[in-house]
Amino acid sequence: MEGLKKLEQVQRTIHVLQSIGIINPSNKDADSDRFLANFTLLLVQHCGKLDITTKCQLIAEHIAKISTAYLTGALQCDSGEVGNRIESAVSLHCYHEADPDLVQSISDEVAMVRLDAMLRASSTLEDFCRSYFMFHKLDAYQPQSIFRYLPMLSFTESYIYQLDGLNEKLLLLPTGGATLLDRDYDEDELSLSSTSARMLRHDPVKPLVVILEYHGLLTQRIKEELSSGVEYWALERKLCCALMSDNEISIEDAIRAIHLKSFDYRVLNLLLYHMRGEKVNELHMEFLSLSELLVEVSDDLFDYEDDILNNNFNILRMFVRFYGASAAPAMLAKFITEAEEKYDQLLKKLGPELSLKYQKRCEEATKEGGKTSGSPLGTWQLPMVVEDEAKYRTECSTSKS
Repeated sequence: MEGLKKLEQVQRTIHVLQSIGIINPSNKDADSDRFLANFTLLLVQHCGKLDITTKCQLIAEHIAKISTAYLTGALQCDSGEVGNRIESAVSLHCYHEADPDLVQSISDEVAMVRLDAMLRASSTLEDFCRSYFMFHKLDAYQPQSIFRYLPMLSFTESYIYQLDGLNEKLLLLPTGGATLLDRDYDEDELSLSSTSARMLRHDPVKPLVVILEYHGLLTQRIKEELSSGVEYWALERKLCCALMSDNEISIEDAIRAIHLKSFDYRVLNLLLYHMRGEKVNELHMEFLSLSELLVEVSDDLFDYEDDILNNNFNILRMFVRFYGASAAPAMLAKFITEAEEKYDQLLKKLGPELSLKYQKRCEEATKEGGKTSGSPLGTWQLPMVVEDEAKYRTECSTSKS
């Protein structure tokens, strides 16, 4: 059994190395593939305070000496014992999940989630179960309905939240007008930005795509929605960079971003269809997409002041920058009205039972969230517009001090 576990770990590592371009899938040299996989597993083995960079530096510094020592016979007599010890250490590292330094030592290219991302994702997962399970004829209050699908839903949402958190870190950095992923950072900013920039610069959802494909859960549509998420993060960086630098923005970019923002709900919904072996219901997907749009606008109105302080994407911020403080509320009200009209048309097509059930859930969610800025079922109330965001941030900072 232990041997099978080791083999499975090596094969999984080979698959990951192929996905990130280190191993060529067309390569027929199985021995080389296994060596690289075992070497990677050795690198992530916990060893005191050593990180990956330090381990690589040590290898580069001493590999020639070790090779010479082996060739002269100094290590040959113990090579089998050394190999056994290494195999044992790798096995212990890979299968003891309580290792506190695992997240720090593992490569960024492997799809892993941190506890803080799981905690942040928990409220979204609860809302998804309570709001979307009814469209799959599942009972969100039955444990067997939830836990059957929860592991993959939870992992996917947590991984997305983790990337979203990295993107938010970049939004807080001063830009000087440069694109957030293109500029150079000084030493004080490096610890905050380096991991975020590295993860988001090159296909950040690829590790998740590999995991979903490995488990037979990846569809072209899910892949496209994940790509929509990458596009949303790029638009958020572009738009928020422009606002902080007092530059003009494209309203088309802002509208595109607010439509993409709930991509994670669509990914979860498509995953649930696929895990259940059911065909996607296009009417339900279209209706829920409009509902997601209205909820995102509602959230943005509720979080307007906080989003200014944290430099997060917010549709009202974008409307104020593009249309001006006086015209922005009317233009946003027009945008909301058009979306609500489409929402009402699709709501009627759901059928009376599902329609009533979903409206009841929306009312519950609004009360639980304590929102007063509007919802798909209620009246809308826009917050007082902030015309000079820089001045507002300074005033808030002064008042806190």
